[in-house]
Amino acid sequence: MGKAIGLREDFDGAALRRLSRMTRSANQARRLLALAEIYDGGSRSAAARIGGVGLQIVRDWVLRFNARGPDGLLDGKAPGPRSRLN
Repeated sequence: MGKAIGLREDFDGAALRRLSRMTRSANQARRLLALAEIYDGGSRSAAARIGGVGLQIVRDWVLRFNARGPDGLLDGKAPGPRSRLN
């Protein structure tokens, strides 16, 4: 079994909870609260329960958070065809 991917060291659980209160995106807030659980010593399974997802999704959130910080947990625009209207 592999080793868990660590989280960035420039944040902590309290900072992520503070950010989750300030965001306008409910999905980002849910993801931040799940990661705050990991920072506070909780298990990844507990974070998955808080986020309402599976362990693989929590791993994806950790990777996005490590790469881009809290903004990495925002929903992106889905790729698709270019708009025909201008």
